[in-house]
Amino acid sequence: MDEPESALSPKRQLALLSHMHSMVEAGNTQFIIATHSPILLTFPGATVISFDHGALKPINYADTEHFQIAQMMLNNPERYWHHFTRPPDP
Repeated sequence: MDEPESALSPKRQLALLSHMHSMVEAGNTQFIIATHSPILLTFPGATVISFDHGALKPINYADTEHFQIAQMMLNNPERYWHHFTRPPDP
């Protein structure tokens, strides 16, 4: 699947993960997904492959830039939005 999250709300992404998990548990199902979704990256037992920096390499989802940015943004949105709301430098 290529970016299946693009038209899905976070709640619907969770529903997709649930459906995928049911299919995997039923047996003989494998998914190959290209995603930027920090939610989809958390699929239990998934092998996450990073395409960053030219070489393909396995990476823990929590070490991906997509997950880290989302986590930091959700934990402290003011840190990221203050530079959009401050007056411009003279």
